Order: sequence, then C-alpha cells, then structure tokens
Amino acid sequence: MRRKEKEIKDLNQISRVIKNCQVCRLGLSRDNVPYIVPVSFGYDGKTIYFHSAKDGKKIDILSVNNNVCFEFESGVEIISDEVKPCNWSFTFQSVIGFGKAEELSSREDKVKGLKHIMEQYSDKKWEFTDLPLNGLRVWAINIESVTGKQSLDHADQ
Repeated sequence: MRRKEKEIKDLNQISRVIKNCQVCRLGLSRDNVPYIVPVSFGYDGKTIYFHSAKDGKKIDILSVNNNVCFEFESGVEIISDEVKPCNWSFTFQSVIGFGKAEELSSREDKVKGLKHIMEQYSDKKWEFTDLPLNGLRVWAINIESVTGKQSLDHADQ
C-alpha cells in the first residue's frame, strides 16, 4: 500500500469494517474478462458467505474460475473544497481481499452459511429446519489475504 499511514493492519479493526457494511462486491474473471457483482453476505471472522440462484453469470464464472476478489466500504462521505476542485476527497474505511469461493453442498453447511448471512442483517436468530434449500446455492470464500484502508478526515488527504 502506497499510503502506509492509511493502512488498517489490525485484523479486529478490519473485521469491524466488514461487519459495518451492507454489501460485499465480488470481483470475478472469466477468459480474462472482469466482472463485479454486489452480493449480500455473512462473515464469521475467517470466511465470507454468500448465496445465489442455481444459475446465472456469477455461477457460470465461478464454475470455471473460483478465484475471487472482494471489497467492502463504509463511512463514505464527500469532503468538498469550495475553492480548489482538486482538493475534494472522501472519508472512508475499506477492505479488499482475495480468496477462493467454494460451494457448500451439505444442508448443515448451507444452513451455517445462511445463518451468518442473516446475522449480518438481523439480530433475530433464524431457523432453517423446515425450509427447502435445493433452489439456492450457498458459497464460502476462504480468505487468503486481506488489507484495510481508511481516511477519516480531511487532514488525512
């Protein structure tokens, strides 16, 4: 990272940034063509979970290349400068990482992933006992590397 003073090194702080987010963006690639897709997600501190339909572009790509890049951001606000247009900036916290997406096949693993997804968006404890899960796919991204970055005020610029 070029701006070392903006780097978030503490893994607990990186986890807090992820937990504060509503959306995860996945970067995928097929035949050297990039594809970015926003997904709802769950996170347990080591693994990112997401779900999908049975078919679609995301599934087509993951079936031939399960290497993924993921991105999270929170606290994004514009910092304007009424005099100099090149002094405009943002406050933010972001996380970018890499891993491999693996489809979860057992009901037990799918339920675990879905529970983590629901925990991201709700305090309620959800049960999946009576729900058929054969109409969806649940995926786990095993995080291989992750970095965080932040700019919290205009003085950082």
